[in-house]
Amino acid sequence: MIQLCSLASGSSGNSIYIGTDQAHILVDAGVSGKRIEQGLASINIDPKTLQGILVTHEHSDHICGLGVMARRYRLPLYLTYRTWEAINSKNKIGKIDESLLHFIVPDEAFSINDLMIKPFRTSHDAVESVCYSFENGDKKIGFATDLGVYDDYILEQLRDSNVLYIEANHDISMLEAGSYPYYLKQRILSDLGHLSNECSSRLILDVLSERLEHIILAHLSKENNHPDIAYITIKTLLDEIYKETQQQINLTVANRDYHSNPIVIH
Repeated sequence: MIQLCSLASGSSGNSIYIGTDQAHILVDAGVSGKRIEQGLASINIDPKTLQGILVTHEHSDHICGLGVMARRYRLPLYLTYRTWEAINSKNKIGKIDESLLHFIVPDEAFSINDLMIKPFRTSHDAVESVCYSFENGDKKIGFATDLGVYDDYILEQLRDSNVLYIEANHDISMLEAGSYPYYLKQRILSDLGHLSNECSSRLILDVLSERLEHIILAHLSKENNHPDIAYITIKTLLDEIYKETQQQINLTVANRDYHSNPIVIH
């Protein structure tokens, strides 16, 4: 059994719970400790039972609650050494007991109890951003946000997932017509930025297998996307797949302001 619950997702803050019978972890803590605690309470998870927080990169929408949660519950932090340097050099999260730091290396898998975790490199404007795949028995979650671009390496990490938690950050037309300054639009559209709805569609097609049961669209921009637009873009693709294969894939959009319904794969 493996469970995923998005506690917050979007350009204003991100935190995700991943759990099994024996492992309970967070991926990122980019909202307040209070919001994380409330989200965990909604799925009957006591923060004291968490075994750690996995960090993807140093941007504030992924770490602003990291220090609070680590200190309050003595939670180990799993992150690359360069990411820690970037966080620590700017004193972004306050003082952290060094005994809580666990440095990970991209492409080197590790386990927390019965949860196998593999970090993998991503293309983003951070010093050493990573995302993760999670396996428990024969069940797998593929987790990938903050991707400027994807390639065969990324696809290999996400293949054979039962659950795909994937970025659908922006609608290109909304971004181009929006109020963001030119340099910021170029950053978002670059290979170090974020995936558009259309790019997410192509990625899904590239990793599609009969094992895929759930897709969660994540990290939506508040200004340059809308949940309905992202949903319709991907749903249109899935409807075509269903016509050809009769494969039913559940599609949801992770909410920015409160926790989403948990997904459990047995």
